[in-house]
Order: sequence, then structure tokens, then C-alpha cells
Amino acid sequence: MRSKQKILDATLGLIAEGGFEDVTIAAAARAAGVTRQTVYSIFTTREDMISEAMVGLVVDVLGAIREKADQAETPAEFVVETVVAARHLIRREPVLNSLLRSGNANPLFDADVMERAEPVVRQFLDRYIERNPGFDSTQFHNIDAVLVRVALSVILFDDPSIHDDDGLRRYLERWLIPVLPFS
Repeated sequence: MRSKQKILDATLGLIAEGGFEDVTIAAAARAAGVTRQTVYSIFTTREDMISEAMVGLVVDVLGAIREKADQAETPAEFVVETVVAARHLIRREPVLNSLLRSGNANPLFDADVMERAEPVVRQFLDRYIERNPGFDSTQFHNIDAVLVRVALSVILFDDPSIHDDDGLRRYLERWLIPVLPFS
């Protein structure tokens, strides 16, 4: 178990330093101070190693986003704070920040990113509905794809006018919230 955690930590370190392109079995073994055979005895492929390394990190980050979003009092505030917290945490976390500068190996540009992201956003929306039983849940129907696209755009395409959290908050309140069904 100790070797596995060392390999996972080393994998995250490699991603933070050079992006997904720099992660190989040999590089992870070197960084973890283990042999390649040890890595292969724990992980079948490079992709398995990267996926498992990312899962723990993503769970922690999603928890932090959820914690921030759970403070929202209205559906509009919930949507805004979820996007603001997501961008803030991705910028702050070195491994996730590497997604902003990764090239061809960037999973944000995979063809199936929407299929993977929409269920995550749906969990956030469902949690809001659970916490607010008086809220008409049909108002959140089919907005998960919109939220994924908005979040990806503000994360990947920085703009000086929305560079800080307050600027992003004002932008979302002005341009996104008025078009949502609960505004």
C-alpha cells in the first residue's frame, strides 16, 4: 500500500510539473523511488495509474466546491458560486491547473468530456434540490450541459475582466443568470 501511494503522489507531481504528456510508467517509478516492475504490479497501464491518481484529488476538489456552493441561499447564487469555486480551486491546485496548459493529452479536450462532466454537475444540482425541498426541481431540468460549457469556458479561456472571483461573479450574474429558468 505504501508503494501504491508513493506512485500516486509521484504521478500527481509529474502532472503538476509537466502535464499529462510527461507521465510515463518509468517517470512515475523514478519519482516514487520504486522500480517499473513495482508500478506494473500495481497498475496495468499508464492510464490506470493516472486515473487512480486523479480520482482522490478530484473527490477532494469536488468536496471543496460543494462546500462553497452549499452556502448559497438561492438557485442563482448556487449556480454562480459553483462556477466561481470550481475555477478558483482549479487555478489553486497545481495538478488541475496543469489542465490549463496541457496540450494533446488534456482530458478536457476529449470527445467524451461532456458525458463525464454532466453527471458530476447533476450531482451538485440534485444536492441543492435535496437541501431545498420547496424548490421546483423542474427549473434545473437540462441545465447541466449549459453549466458544464460555461464552467469550461471560464476555466479555459481567461479574460482580464473576469480574472478575479468577484469579476467572474458579476459576469455570471449579468449574462448567465438572466437566461436560466429560475431567474
